[in-house]
Amino acid sequence: MNEGRLADRAYTGIVQIINDDNLVAGDRLPSEARLAEMFGMSRTIVREALVRLASDGITEARRGAGSYVKRRPSARLGAHMPMAELAATLGTYEVRFVLEAEAARLAAHRRSSEQMANIEDHLAALRTALLSSAPAHDEDWLLHRAIAEATANTAFVSIFDHLHDEVEKILKAGVEISRSRPSEVIAAMMGEHDAIVDAIRAQDGDGAALAMRWHLSQGRKRLMP
Repeated sequence: MNEGRLADRAYTGIVQIINDDNLVAGDRLPSEARLAEMFGMSRTIVREALVRLASDGITEARRGAGSYVKRRPSARLGAHMPMAELAATLGTYEVRFVLEAEAARLAAHRRSSEQMANIEDHLAALRTALLSSAPAHDEDWLLHRAIAEATANTAFVSIFDHLHDEVEKILKAGVEISRSRPSEVIAAMMGEHDAIVDAIRAQDGDGAALAMRWHLSQGRKRLMP
């Protein structure tokens, strides 16, 4: 088994410890050495898993003191993906931060009037879906895809389409989890999409990239309690 798959197993194992032991924010995790012993893996693999968990906002490292729980993954995530797939699924965010931020930047500079109208139409469809009780993941996906199409570079669309299955799980979970919280959460989600589209409309590439990165970072946080 390659190191990436081993790190996925360690990631899943640490999440399971957090859930099974009912650890909360601020609780200390077992040491790297202890985790390596528990999983039958090297400390290097465990360290890689902890770095990825920290990137996903689940744990945080404190210099000289080990790793601590920062946020627990929402229990609702299990309805959309097996916990064994959590590492790989959340890992798509790292790709999306690079891919979609640059797509938004290029879309702002290159979009045609027809592509802008298409983006606006998908934004309106997402607003209608989010503000109702209907599923909204397809509308969310199509808006992001329309932005990729507006780059005038088919490679962005091809790569984005390749991520579809993993991104769909995240979009479904994100909407359901957000709807279980105060209405301000859905309003914030919609506001983030508005900011992306506003920047593309204004042909503000840097603003569009920044708005996209902010939206994705907030989306990852919404998957936690």
